This record gives sequence, structure tokens and C-alpha cells, in this order.
Amino acid sequence: MPKGGYMQKILRVDLTTQKVSVESLPEKVARDFMGGAGFAIKYLFDEVPAGTDPLGAENKLIFASGPLSGTNASCASRMAMATKSPLTGAVGMSLSGGYFPVELKFAGYDVLIIEGKSEEPVYIWIHDDKVSLRSAKGLWGTATLDCQQIIKDNLNDQNIRIACIGPAGENLSKMACIINERRAFGRKGVGAVMGSKNLKAIAVRGRQKVPVASQDAFKKANAVMLKAMKDSEALYPALGKFGTPVVIEVLWGSGTFPAKNFSATGQWNPVEQLGVGANEVRKIGKEPCYKCPVGCAQIKLVKEGPYAGTLSVPDYETIYSFGGNLGVTDLDSIIYADRLCDGLGLDTISVGLTIGFAMELFEKGIITKEDTGGMELTFGNHEAAIQLVSQIAYRKGFGSILADGSKIAAEKIGKGSEKFAMHIKGLEMPGYDPRGLKTHGLSFATAYTGADHNRGYSSQDVFGSPVPEPVDRLDPKGKGRMAKWNQDMHAVTCDAATMCNFIIDAYFPEGAAKNTADMVNAVTGFDYTAQEVEMIGERINNLARVFNAREGFDRKDDTFPERILTEPLKAGASKDHYISKEELNLMLDEYYSERKWTAQGLPTKEILLTLGLDDAVTELERLASKS
Repeated sequence: MPKGGYMQKILRVDLTTQKVSVESLPEKVARDFMGGAGFAIKYLFDEVPAGTDPLGAENKLIFASGPLSGTNASCASRMAMATKSPLTGAVGMSLSGGYFPVELKFAGYDVLIIEGKSEEPVYIWIHDDKVSLRSAKGLWGTATLDCQQIIKDNLNDQNIRIACIGPAGENLSKMACIINERRAFGRKGVGAVMGSKNLKAIAVRGRQKVPVASQDAFKKANAVMLKAMKDSEALYPALGKFGTPVVIEVLWGSGTFPAKNFSATGQWNPVEQLGVGANEVRKIGKEPCYKCPVGCAQIKLVKEGPYAGTLSVPDYETIYSFGGNLGVTDLDSIIYADRLCDGLGLDTISVGLTIGFAMELFEKGIITKEDTGGMELTFGNHEAAIQLVSQIAYRKGFGSILADGSKIAAEKIGKGSEKFAMHIKGLEMPGYDPRGLKTHGLSFATAYTGADHNRGYSSQDVFGSPVPEPVDRLDPKGKGRMAKWNQDMHAVTCDAATMCNFIIDAYFPEGAAKNTADMVNAVTGFDYTAQEVEMIGERINNLARVFNAREGFDRKDDTFPERILTEPLKAGASKDHYISKEELNLMLDEYYSERKWTAQGLPTKEILLTLGLDDAVTELERLASKS
């Protein structure tokens, strides 16, 4: 067994029977999947069969930390959670930071598996080895920050860490997320799964320490990472000082900051109103995760106007989704929208994109005031956008049409609206226009979650990183190889170890796999090589792909919205570029070849056996026999 890094226990809670049980973490699972997303996807694949209703009792919520979580490793307070997504029908995997991830480790558990459905609203109270289910009837309907405070008060401990849903999750919005403090397990409708189980919250308090196999080896490996972080020109001078809004200037410079539902990318300059300068005026402090010396989460306060007194921590993606994407220049309204979404438990990217989709439909006359309940849904109307946020959470008015995301809304509205829904596999696109960032775009198209910037972030495209090699962001050639490398490296270095994606992306060091191997080996006592570390990332991505394959996903789903495939950018540094269907096919062919997948995008028996995924081979053979 590993000597450190793991608490070596899995906590299982069955909400139907109200049974709580503890299992040992198998050494082979720890060795083959490392932790975090590796554990979460492994147990999702094993325990959630094909055809499971995402909002049914058979679906599961699987939370898992990594071996570095809870140690003195900087920026390692991360946790993955996986479920079958009600938004996409594919793997719904999300990561969150803050303090909740390490608290579960301190309570003695590496993995928490929640299954079944409670008859009445409940929350789970985990206090070291004491685990109980408590009534949440009095909490049902509360906003997330209020819910957390009430539980802390009721349990008489302000240091309890809590992950909970808001009204959006209770009302099964497929854009609902899970909030812990101000952090989110975001995207893919994971909050709706929690709501479908009548589970309001998970409260955790732990007092154990995470064992470390070799403190001396760990100090040396951690020092290498810290030096790379300090030497980075982007990390402390930019991300640490200004937070993620620095990305706005970077993307405007490359002509890839999306505007007005991706219809005005490169034409609409957001820097003065939404960039670093505007954010700095409103900044009053930082809110770093556990053991994070960077503190990219920066607290903004609205000091005047109709939103005065609002305090929130909007990141780049929220400023994009409720700003540029909506044609909104009022940063104060974006801070308010961020706070409102956090309280209601809504994903800011999906909600902002779905509202932007509706605004374009309104401007094109596809929907009218008669449909919107009298709202003027024009680009720039932040008052209407904020009104829609609450309607979405409570499924009221026109918000009831939008509550399950742009794909489902387009199916309800019809009239050709489908081509304006900016999603991939049902998941709304993050704030990077793939027409000018083709490595990044290919990762969006092929990621097992749908359009997800954290499933293979391309620092090469966005920041010009030369690691592992420089790229021409506008040339489709070579993108298959680079997208695979980014996806596999992020899957293990960030999602399994676990480390913060933002930190890794800001300095992505030479020898990242070796450094991860050195740190994890020092903590666990394992003897990973850099090659084995990369293979874990590849194993995670292949297993997730097989999970999706048995749900019917293949090459046809690795694509972009029509706008990306047919409309060249009209202005900016990426003017005239788009991703034609020919370019997409070129990139997909190369990507599948690099992965040793079939032309339809399915893993081959050869690669699955090489990765030790024998059960996945059996699953694919079963699928083949049925076709």
C-alpha cells in the first residue's frame, strides 16, 4: 500500500437506505489512476451503467481528491467530482478549489460516493469517522451562502466546510452547479443531480493529517515547482496581481475574445470597460484557496450605482459570459450577476451563453416580446439579463424555456434557432473563440465533457507557451498531437494529482510530468516515472471516452456550432479565419491517429490493453456486438 498521500478510505452514502459504509481504497486503483478525476471517472465507469437517467436514483455523485491535496504542496487544494451529466448525457466532471477539498481528506477520506435518493431533503454531516444524515427541510429554498452559514451555526462550528446547492439545483436546472464557499463545482448540471437526490448539502469537518512518505524528497520536489512558479513572467506579475481578468487583454490582442454570442469577435473591444484597469478600481482583496500563495480569486466591490454594495469574486469566464458575450460594458452588473448566480447555484458560463443565445434570437426576430414576457432582450441590456438569471433558477416566465441550457432551449423554440446555440455536446462554449485558437478549439471539440476550457487548456495558443513546442495558433496542422498532449497532461498533473489548472497554465514548466512524478512519489512512496505519469492522463481520457461511447457519442459529436464552421471572423488579429469542415476533419483524423483510435473516434482494443483498461475492452466489444 502507499505510505502516504492517501487516507486509504472510500466513504459511501446511500440516500435511499440511509446506509453509510466505509471501504478500503484499492492499491491498484491508487496506482493506476492517481486520484481526483482518475478516481472519479473510474468509479463512474464501474458503477453507472449505460442508459442511466442522469436525474434518476441510479446516477451517482463521486467526489475525489488527489494525493497532493491536504499536504503542503502549493495550489493543490482541488477536488474532482464526476456524475453522468443531465446537460450533455456524457461524463460530467468538474473540479473545485477552496477549502472543502482538503477538509474531506482531513476527515479521513479520499473518495465520497453518493448514491440513491432520499425521500425528504437531507444534508450529509461528516465529522471525522462520524457520518450522519440530517434533515434539510428547513434549508430547502435557501441561497447557497445562507445555507452554509445556517449549517455552521446549527453545528456550532464556523470552520466546517460545506458544498451545497441553491434553488437552481432544487428546481433541477441543468445549468445548476454545486457551491462550496464562493467556489463552484461548475458546469454540466452537476447541481441538478444533487437536487434530484434531495441532497441539499455536504458538511465536513476533519482533524487528521495527510501522511507524507518522505518529507525530504517532498521538500526538494516542491521547491522545484515553487522556483518555476517564481520564475514565471505570467504567474505573480499578472495572475497573482490582477487575477484571471488579465486574459481579457491577451485574447483581445489575438482577436479571440468572443462577443455577442460569438457574432462580433474581434469587432468589440472590451478592454477599457472590462479589463484589468476597471477591475482594479473595484478590487478590495483576495480570497485564495488553501495553501495558495497566488490568490487569483480577487474580491470586487461595487461602490456606487444601482448595484452598490455587491461583493463577489468574478473570474474571467464570468466577465466574458455576462460581459462580452452579452455586449455588456457595465462591470458592476457583471459583479452583481456573479453574486446572484453563486447564491442561486447557477453556472455563470452556461447561463450567460444561454442568455446571449436568446438575445441574438430576439435581435433577429426569431423570438419577440410576446415570448419573453415583455423583456427587450437586446445585446447590452444587463437589467434583462439579471432578471432572466432568477427566472432560470426558479423556472419562471421565459426563464423556464432557458433553464436547461441553449441546446434544449433551441429544441423548444425551433425556427432555425439551433444554429445560434453555441455549445458542443450540449455544453456551452467558454470564453475563447476557436476560430483563432485551433489547438484550444480542438480540445473543446474532443473533450469528454463537451466545450470545456479546463480539459486540455492550450497555453501554446493563448499565451504563446513554447512547451512542449511552439505552435501557429491559426494553422490546423499539428493540432491533433498538441491537443492530445494538453489533454493528457492536464488530466494527470491538474485533475488527478490534484493541482490548480490556472497555476499550471500560467507557467507550464518543462518537465511537468517529471515534477509531478517527483512530488507524488515523495508523498505516496510510489515510483512513477514521467512516462507513467503521462500514461495515467491518457488512461483517464480513454476510459472517459469509452463511458461516452456506450452513451452513443462518437466522431459526429466532436464538432463545433455552425457559426464556427462557416463564418470567418470579420475583424481583429484573427480576421478571416474560421474552422472549415475540411480543417475540422483534418484535425480530427490527426487527433484520432495520435490517440490510436478508430476513424469514428472510438478507442481501439490495442490502446485500451496497453493502458490496462481490460474492462473498457469488454464494454466496447459488447457495444460492437449490438451494432
